[in-house]
Amino acid sequence: MHSQFTLQTQGPGLYEITPQITQWLARQTVDEALLTLFIRHTSASLLIQENADPDVQRDLKTWLNRLVPPANDPSMRWITHTLEGPDDMPAHIKAAHLPVSLQIPVITGSLALGSWQGIYVVEHRTRPQKRQVAALLR
Repeated sequence: MHSQFTLQTQGPGLYEITPQITQWLARQTVDEALLTLFIRHTSASLLIQENADPDVQRDLKTWLNRLVPPANDPSMRWITHTLEGPDDMPAHIKAAHLPVSLQIPVITGSLALGSWQGIYVVEHRTRPQKRQVAALLR
């Protein structure tokens, strides 16, 4: 079984998609399986992270921006790929550091996530983007 999820982002940050995945999974007739998620972009990532305290998402976003600032930051003047703006290559670098696919066990028909875990699309671009996540249940 497979599906594709589309998400409209509004700039850099973590966008939780756990509810959409859970709703889709509830319509499937599967007891035990392995769910693979794959983001179909080179400037965004997937992440399993805490979903209880929004400070976690804010701190991760801040850390990523400190790790890889925009190309117009003096420390990043070595960057040559700026075709789509100063966030272009930094977005690719951030995506190279975070996963673009996830595998999550499905046990008794439910995602085997921990109590405080959620599934996130991590947007690295500054402008709104339409992101697609492919899902495969085996």
